[in-house]
Amino acid sequence: MSKIVTGIFFIILCGVFFEAGLILSDTIVTGQPPQINKLLTSQLDGISSLLGFIHHSSSKQTTVTVLNPDDVASALQSKSGLDGINLQTLSAHTNESTSNDEINITLTVMGYKTTTTGANVTNGSIIIRPNQTYSITATAIGKTGSDGVTIDVNSIIITTVRELYSNAGNTS
Repeated sequence: MSKIVTGIFFIILCGVFFEAGLILSDTIVTGQPPQINKLLTSQLDGISSLLGFIHHSSSKQTTVTVLNPDDVASALQSKSGLDGINLQTLSAHTNESTSNDEINITLTVMGYKTTTTGANVTNGSIIIRPNQTYSITATAIGKTGSDGVTIDVNSIIITTVRELYSNAGNTS
């Protein structure tokens, strides 16, 4: 019994030292008094997202074929404000059974924004810059069919738009 109590005490002691180190390092890095509530919230969010990832990784994702990719690309383009969508990168996944009439779909696709060069004609050189590239993740409702899923474009909700490449720092 005393070994169990000692073990629990040791774990609690490690936790206290970890929290004290976290608070002290936050004070050193920010140069301000620690915001303990913010630190604890950040830790709890990290732990809950880790537990959520472990829980969701056990569920099986199914890749589905989108039967109306042009309509989906147009809707994603208008909702994201990007200049174009690369249809070759469109992928759709679901965690639900494809035998249901309507299922929730997670869409992932690459998009781009064209860049315009300013009036940099001082020496007559032409500046060629690549497009800005984005990764879009969205959710939607799809109606299942025999060959795949027809996405309801009115149900598309963009969850994230990640900038993968930008030439904003290139000033050559």
